[in-house]
Amino acid sequence: MTGSDRERLILEPLADDPEVGRWLAALQDARRDTLAELRGVTPEMVDWYPAAPLNSIGSLLYHIALVEASWVTEEILEDPESPEMAALLPWPDREPPTGGASSGHLSRIDSLRMDEHLARLEAVRRYALDHLRPMSNDEFHRARTLERYDVAPDWVVHHLLQHEAEHRSHIAWLRDTFPKS
Repeated sequence: MTGSDRERLILEPLADDPEVGRWLAALQDARRDTLAELRGVTPEMVDWYPAAPLNSIGSLLYHIALVEASWVTEEILEDPESPEMAALLPWPDREPPTGGASSGHLSRIDSLRMDEHLARLEAVRRYALDHLRPMSNDEFHRARTLERYDVAPDWVVHHLLQHEAEHRSHIAWLRDTFPKS
């Protein structure tokens, strides 16, 4: 095995501050894993909903992007009014309540091609990296005091890593259980 064929399992910093850069590298590593799970997803699979009250791959991809954008803009940047993110994410996260109770189901994001979902994920990630990359270590660990809780960017990145991993497994399950014709 040559050096160029050798897999490198290293978090190379993606920012001037090495610690911030490693957290951002972890985000990118998680995204590579998600994109790998999407290999083999056919256009028919993107909008497929199994018989159980579950979400489609397309709805999950939208949700991953929306949650990342929300945490970065609202909790880290303390700027919930990002026109750039609002344009990318026009639908709400959840279906509207019916009969006075929330359905709890993610919004159905149907009839979009995989490349549209991937472009949205990439645009949200680019926005996040562009805003997090210049942060100092102190700013990355500084707690923001919001109405309901205190939160620091390092915890947000940790949460986003977990969130994407959980939905990545759901996406893989949907891909692998799609009815074979």
